[in-house]
Amino acid sequence: MKRKSSYTKEDIIEASNGIMFGEKNGKLPKPPMLMVDRISHISDNGGKYKKGKIIAEMNIDPNLWFFKCHFENDPVMPGCLGLDGLWQLLGFFLSWTGGRGRGRALGVKELKFKGQVRPYHNSIIYTIDVRKLVSRSMYMVWGDAVVKANKKEIYFAKDLQVGLFDKLVWDTGMDPRLDPF
Repeated sequence: MKRKSSYTKEDIIEASNGIMFGEKNGKLPKPPMLMVDRISHISDNGGKYKKGKIIAEMNIDPNLWFFKCHFENDPVMPGCLGLDGLWQLLGFFLSWTGGRGRGRALGVKELKFKGQVRPYHNSIIYTIDVRKLVSRSMYMVWGDAVVKANKKEIYFAKDLQVGLFDKLVWDTGMDPRLDPF
């Protein structure tokens, strides 16, 4: 795969379908769980910590599935979906840097919601500064992030963590007791 510094929705769907990084590596969720429409910038040497930076967007359409059920007559995007978008992007970053294995979100140390995503917003912007990258026998990444809606910072995440694992066994028919989680 040729690394680029930006990716379209079509490119991102290739990552969901196992085409971009391979069938067993770095898949993103498929729509409607895919929380990213484009990556406008990705680098492995920029950002606040000089370890990498990601800027991405998700279009907000009032007909998105979660607005129909969260909440009736008070539609708001669940904050956990914005958080998942950040984890998705960090997983993409790991595979983009050459990591192998299946991605899993591992946590976030600090998370604050200071606003919300409503159906009248046009898009949200994710900005992630990579703090640490491990790429030896395993692949892990840590980052700090901000999510904006209408140019206003609404979510703040510190110490997001994602890893790639090559020994996830549940879907291969192997003994689930061997699964590292």
